[in-house]
Amino acid sequence: MSTHFEGEGNIGSDPQVKVFPTSDNAPPRGILRLNVFFDNPVAVGEGNFEDRGGFWAPVEISRDADTCEQWSQLYQRGMRVMVAGRMIRDQWTGVNNEERSAMKVRARSVGILPYRIDEVVMAQKASVPDQTVQPSEPPGADVPEGSFEDNESTCLTSE
Repeated sequence: MSTHFEGEGNIGSDPQVKVFPTSDNAPPRGILRLNVFFDNPVAVGEGNFEDRGGFWAPVEISRDADTCEQWSQLYQRGMRVMVAGRMIRDQWTGVNNEERSAMKVRARSVGILPYRIDEVVMAQKASVPDQTVQPSEPPGADVPEGSFEDNESTCLTSE
């Protein structure tokens, strides 16, 4: 059983990575696991909010092992994330041979939301040669500020 899931929440613990070997000389696969609290804030007046119906769910995203290791250094406890994927029921046999199950999210993507973020630094592309590139003016750069409503046709033309 699975269903589409999209939710926003906070990471509650440090990320965990599990690495699995593959056959046919393929690079190893990894699973990055995040425990996320998906809250449901409801306004209760005067700018205050109350959580109603929030829940914890493990979030797993599968990529190559190197990417999972890199992402485990990026995601941090307390970070606000947006998760998109499928909610699935995970089943296993417990210690006393009892059948157990729990819901988890098999994520397609996990986006970092900018709450409590001080700085974002993009990695350099390794394949780009070191050369000076002159910035060019974007289309419509000569349009005076404040004339957006007066000049809607510039947005609709194609070059």
